[in-house]
Amino acid sequence: MSKLHANESKTQEYLTRYMEGVTKRNPGQPEFIQAVYEVASTIFPFIADKPIYHEMQILERMAEPERVISFRVPWTDDQGRIRTNRGWRVQFNSAIGPYKGGLRFHPSVNESVLKFLGYEQTFKNSLTGLPMGGGKGGANFNPKGKTDLEIMRFCQSFMTELYRHVGADTDVPAGDIGVGGREIGFMFGQYKRITNQFVGVLTGKGIEYGGSKMRTEATGYGAIFFLRNMFAQHNDSIEGKTVLISGSGNVATHAAEKCLHLGAKPLTMSDSGGFIHCKDGFTQDQIDWIKDLKNVRRGRISEAADEFNNISFHQGRPWGVPGDCAVPSATQNEVNAEEAAVMIKNGIKAVAEAANMPCDQEAVEAFIAADVLFGPAKAVNAGGVGVSGLEMSQNSARIAWDTDHLRTLLENMMRDIHDSCVQYGNTGGKNTNYLQGANVAGFVKVADAMIAYGHV
Repeated sequence: MSKLHANESKTQEYLTRYMEGVTKRNPGQPEFIQAVYEVASTIFPFIADKPIYHEMQILERMAEPERVISFRVPWTDDQGRIRTNRGWRVQFNSAIGPYKGGLRFHPSVNESVLKFLGYEQTFKNSLTGLPMGGGKGGANFNPKGKTDLEIMRFCQSFMTELYRHVGADTDVPAGDIGVGGREIGFMFGQYKRITNQFVGVLTGKGIEYGGSKMRTEATGYGAIFFLRNMFAQHNDSIEGKTVLISGSGNVATHAAEKCLHLGAKPLTMSDSGGFIHCKDGFTQDQIDWIKDLKNVRRGRISEAADEFNNISFHQGRPWGVPGDCAVPSATQNEVNAEEAAVMIKNGIKAVAEAANMPCDQEAVEAFIAADVLFGPAKAVNAGGVGVSGLEMSQNSARIAWDTDHLRTLLENMMRDIHDSCVQYGNTGGKNTNYLQGANVAGFVKVADAMIAYGHV
């Protein structure tokens, strides 16, 4: 056996043993184990000849959250009945700054999902270049079908427990699935009421009370900036490309909008009921109508097919529609191996993960094996938390930057993240391995900070 093959064999042995330990310590947590494997499989080859990371047990320590807080959330519905949900905050890693990550209100929320999201957030926040650690939280509460008053009472009860665990220099949550400006407002108001402090403890706030311009657009815009940078790195252009987008919330609609700005054609959007397809590409007027449908009227995406003659509605997910690019923007594991194979057969050129871990492990491996440009979530969707970090900076300095300045900062941030991925993902193959590049670039900064602190 050659020395190279011997090293690869030893690395695989370490990885297998490591994952056995992670799996044993986290039974019944498949999402978290999937996220750890995705990172570790690219980090172990990088640290093979760097004994300090092994000696300091960095990967083992990174896979353990610093703190997991679980609490009950009692609230009263409009009929006067007491209801109870479970809330969590996973404070994963504070090596490079206060914990930072969203709150998710959805029936699927559990400790495994939040640990996976907090783990991913640690590396994503590192990539932004801003001093933010990784965290995530939420509740198994379903806001769908609830009145504004019911959601207000739930948010106030949730913050009544959470307030003691967060703070502007400790842990700064934001929104995520099921938590938008309305919910952030209710929670911030309760925090201010309890603590008698007006501080930047939450991001995604309304402009009137300390929010940042460009925050709503940041994740979707940033994802398309990253997609554009991937094409440019490989002597191609996003202009004229057709783009499949899933989801129809802020990320999806603003990704579609930025596609238009850059000369690409967004063809699809979706929700849990199915997807819409516009073979000519959505117009700005249509995107604005969908924003109002989902954010104000809170309707179903199928209604767009009733409103516009050139839009059709279909069951399932949009990955069977032929297109040049895919931007999954809905939720985790929404692209499986079979759907990846269909996209590859249809000639997909690039995939940019705008949601968190939307492609399962087999789908990721299929895209990379087929030389599809694959932008992983922690890099592609980092624009959202990046602008959240800029909101923290504005709150700390008691200033507000204008839209043009923030758009430039976002564009530059996504370029720098892309370049970091190229630095660590340039393996000499046909395409940059952005998955490896993002994982290693995010890992190095956090790991070196942890080493500097010693055994803590």
